[in-house]
Amino acid sequence: MGQCLLVLIVSPAMENTLVDWLLEHEDIPGFTSATVSGHGASTSSLSAAEQVTGKQLQVMFKLHLQEGVARTVIDEVRDAFGGSGIHYWMTPVLASGHLT
Repeated sequence: MGQCLLVLIVSPAMENTLVDWLLEHEDIPGFTSATVSGHGASTSSLSAAEQVTGKQLQVMFKLHLQEGVARTVIDEVRDAFGGSGIHYWMTPVLASGHLT
């Protein structure tokens, strides 16, 4: 198994809880988070203000992990936060490193 990028999308209300949860896991060496705007055709989960602006405020977490670790993280997130609406995806990492 190779390296992958695991992306988690959560509501702003879950941000601090997920940060704490991720930091407690020794198999996660680090992660990046950013506030993002979600756009989509489904408006059922949007507030009235979000429907007017056409976007929903969310937080994106990116974790660069070995694929096996990422799959374990997904299972553990499902166990810890099932039903919370977290959206995720995994993509292969073709190359990575530090430029010096």
